[in-house]
Amino acid sequence: MPTRRILVAEDEQNIRDMVVLNLAATGAEIMQATNGAEAWETYVAEEGEFDLALLDIMMPEMDGLELAQRIRAQNPRIGIIFLSAKSQEDDKVQGLLSGADDYITKPFSPGELRARVESVLRRVNMPAQPAKPQPSVLQSGEFLLDMRGRWLKRNGVRIELTNIELALMELFMHNPGKELTRTKIFAEVWGDASFADAKIVDVNVRRLRMKIEDDPSNPQRIATVWGQGYRWQE
Repeated sequence: MPTRRILVAEDEQNIRDMVVLNLAATGAEIMQATNGAEAWETYVAEEGEFDLALLDIMMPEMDGLELAQRIRAQNPRIGIIFLSAKSQEDDKVQGLLSGADDYITKPFSPGELRARVESVLRRVNMPAQPAKPQPSVLQSGEFLLDMRGRWLKRNGVRIELTNIELALMELFMHNPGKELTRTKIFAEVWGDASFADAKIVDVNVRRLRMKIEDDPSNPQRIATVWGQGYRWQE
């Protein structure tokens, strides 16, 4: 397996050291930065050759939100996780809408960090051939999803999705008409239900709706099952 490359941007040294130590122990190659501007310079200098970026939100010179937007604009496939002491729902929503795949609230344990990182990396480094036989191409009405080629088309027009959004589409299209709870969605897409976070599911579904629905405020494809989760409507 190729060495995973991770960019860590965190201005608090004790937290940065803990993150780097734990992720380096997994065999990943880590590059670190003490602020957003330094992280962006590192990203550009390395020509974006990273699998994952872990970003603090409140950093000097350039905050994590702007940094995530810049990185996501350059690379829709990279994994992005926010590390933040800001635990209010509005902060989480803003962070996820800026392009992040996940959001870890400080303080966090090494075990939670590794689990969430491994979950996102699984999506970034998804093998070309599925572990168990299943169709690599799915069709639902005007949508065509190719998980081997990692693309979604609507009426022949390609829609650029992140890895998490692709995984959501795959889950929905494999389960047409079925009610999927937020816990089930989190377990299938992020990989560990013990850290299930309904808001992370909701915001990523909202982001996906903005890309595939004609009117995201009145979705016709990804229906809300109130109090439970979502359902894909063919």
